[in-house]
Amino acid sequence: MNRAVSLPVAALLFLAVTGASAGNAGADTRIFTLTEAVEHALANNGELKAARSGHEAAQAGTVRAGLYPNPVLELEGSTGALTGSSNESSMELAISQEVLLGGKRAKRLAAAERDVEAVRWWLADRERLTALDVKTAYADLLLAQQRLGLAKQAADLGSRLLALTKERFAAGDIPELEVNLARVEAARSDSERVAAEREIVPVRSRLSTLMGLEPGTEAAVIAPPDEQPFTAGVAGLVTRAREHRPDLKALTAEQAKGEAEVSLARSEGIPNLTVGLFVAHERSTDAIGTDEEKTRDTIVGVRLSLPLPIFDRNQAGIREAGARRGGAEARLVAARVALEREVEAEHALMAAAEEVLCLYAKDILPRLKENLALVQEAYGLGEADILAVIEEQKKYVEVHGAYLTAVHARQTARARLEAALGAPLDELTTGGTQ
Repeated sequence: MNRAVSLPVAALLFLAVTGASAGNAGADTRIFTLTEAVEHALANNGELKAARSGHEAAQAGTVRAGLYPNPVLELEGSTGALTGSSNESSMELAISQEVLLGGKRAKRLAAAERDVEAVRWWLADRERLTALDVKTAYADLLLAQQRLGLAKQAADLGSRLLALTKERFAAGDIPELEVNLARVEAARSDSERVAAEREIVPVRSRLSTLMGLEPGTEAAVIAPPDEQPFTAGVAGLVTRAREHRPDLKALTAEQAKGEAEVSLARSEGIPNLTVGLFVAHERSTDAIGTDEEKTRDTIVGVRLSLPLPIFDRNQAGIREAGARRGGAEARLVAARVALEREVEAEHALMAAAEEVLCLYAKDILPRLKENLALVQEAYGLGEADILAVIEEQKKYVEVHGAYLTAVHARQTARARLEAALGAPLDELTTGGTQ
């Protein structure tokens, strides 16, 4: 795309060529750049909104982990009225508090904070994958729009050829058969245009859904500015990916959470002390001979309760926490190995896509356009057969379509490589961080 053309003007020109109205004519069409589409999706995608609610729930877990046990208030009363001793009664009021031993509160907080950190990084990884989906859908819609533009160009070539054959037939230069061949070619090109219009609808719908657009609003896209060839080495990309990938950070946080849970499980084997304060009031009657002596006693005391860890020292909990920690460590090691292979594979795919695109841009397309112009000129002068023109036009459309596919392959390869790195390529090449 010409960088000298302003973005709104370029967008309008592009939509005019590709016929953005191929979708729902009553819908409101909004034009998005790639950056705008990704930003809109990160803010409005329904799945991401639901995932953010999970992050808020994890944050609530830190509040729960930091709370102390509630005190227990007990009231006990008894009377002898039902057994014939109406003068005898007792009442006791007690309050007790469980005291956490072994640093349980601090360790619960540590485990909850690691869980929040892991959820936060998993949310960031969900955003990374959503951005990849949006970039891929954006490239798909751009390819569909460009194919529609190419189909319209092919239909225009067919119409011009038909007009030329009619002129030559009227002049008596060619037989009617060539006019009929031109009519067939024009009709075929027009049918391909209709098919290209139809193919835009599902890819536009998918992008609009990923972006979280309101019903009645459709997305239209424009080609991004020309990109410089990417020449970074694989080793440096792997290092950067280890620094930026949110799934690795999430697995690292889960490993730290596993360590915290093991420490917590060990402290859970230490029983908690319950300290209580009680006040008891008793009334009784002692009978000696014919005399009765009434007594009233009030007692204040302290009660301590401590379970004896003879049988259950949380052995199962310690073992379970250790197994979870081991699983987190294994997943982290496997993810690091997979990341290196993923970056290498995506880097190779992007390099191949750039090489193919360079061949089309430098060698194939210029000669293709020149050949088409030459054969059209030769036919106008009566030096070429109409079948040669039709064949060259078909070749032009076919090869130009392959070129658009190569452009799409490079765009999707770039999107996958950025997803593998966990950061945009522009930020990595300029030393930025995510």
